[in-house]
Amino acid sequence: MSIRVFVLVTLLTLVAVTAIPGVGWEAHSIPDSFSEGPSLAAPDRQRGTDTALTITTLTDQLTMPWSFAFMPDGNILITERGGTLRRLDPRTGSLTPIDGVPEVFYEGQGGLLDIALYPNFPDPAWVYLTYSAPMGEGRSTTRLARARLEGNALQGLEVLYTTEPVQDTKKHYGGRLLFSGEHLFMAMGDRGQRDLSQRLDTDLGKVLRFNKDGSIAADNPFAAAPNAHGAIYTYGHRNPQGLARHPVTGEIWITEHGPQGGDELNQLRPGANYGWPVITYGEEYGGGKIGEGTKKAGMEQPRYYYVPSIATSALVFYQGPAFPDWNGDAFIGALRAQHLNRLSFAADGQVSEHRLLADRNLRLRDVKQGPDGYLYLLSEQGALLRMAPAE
Repeated sequence: MSIRVFVLVTLLTLVAVTAIPGVGWEAHSIPDSFSEGPSLAAPDRQRGTDTALTITTLTDQLTMPWSFAFMPDGNILITERGGTLRRLDPRTGSLTPIDGVPEVFYEGQGGLLDIALYPNFPDPAWVYLTYSAPMGEGRSTTRLARARLEGNALQGLEVLYTTEPVQDTKKHYGGRLLFSGEHLFMAMGDRGQRDLSQRLDTDLGKVLRFNKDGSIAADNPFAAAPNAHGAIYTYGHRNPQGLARHPVTGEIWITEHGPQGGDELNQLRPGANYGWPVITYGEEYGGGKIGEGTKKAGMEQPRYYYVPSIATSALVFYQGPAFPDWNGDAFIGALRAQHLNRLSFAADGQVSEHRLLADRNLRLRDVKQGPDGYLYLLSEQGALLRMAPAE
């Protein structure tokens, strides 16, 4: 397959942090007074609205891809929800299937989900995967596993964690992974059982935190709490889709789907409750109040939220020389709204939203910064794209 390259000048739609009359949707940042956590201060700078970009299609031969990981040799591992793992050579566009992938429950929103490489890969050559595992009688659950990559196969597959309780629903599997320091974070959705997000005796609607070997971190906030699952790091989440470490502050941030409206960007604090379903800026599908409102003591406020939903997916904070004006900005895939969402943070805590590539109708499932400093975008339509400044 030939690799396609084209240059475009894209208009970055700038969205104010309050409602824009006549637009029909709102996007908001939350003042620091509503958040118990520290605010992220970024340089207060002006940005132009026209940026010339080079978009390179590395492959368009994927089927329902979900995530990807950069290998030290320049190749890229890509998961497809149907249960296939492929290695892409971005220089030629060739795709090689990798054997040894575990059996997945490929129904609804389930399947093979995230992939992450051990921080010192290939020493050892551990590949970490999340997936919805079949549990019999139409039930499934999200699992964390790892295996060694040897040639074109995964060897020695080891299940590290199985989330509980098992459900017969087919949605909100979560599964996003993030290595940070000595720990591995894993986001877990509520599986459509919203009330379980507030309970500490279940993994649903949580962010989980492990040691790099998959064992539960001993200093997790509820590790010693009676009847609580020791892996829990935060709770009160609905359907998390993105996890990222800020490259300057080291803070862990998360994106998650709201119901009808109320997608959120949150900054994680150990042991914190993010409110779902007690508080939300969304509503029931078709209308109707959820929970008690938008604020409650002891529950975190989002640092940013979207009404209506854009269907947030993966999250990355950019830091590099390729786009110097974007350093510190958050980039978020938008599934429903089909664009690359950029959030820039002012010194006073206000957030500005910019919508990139909105004319390309891309359902972006994953977004990462590559070792070359460029941004890489994975679309559900089957393409992996590289976004670089135009020369």
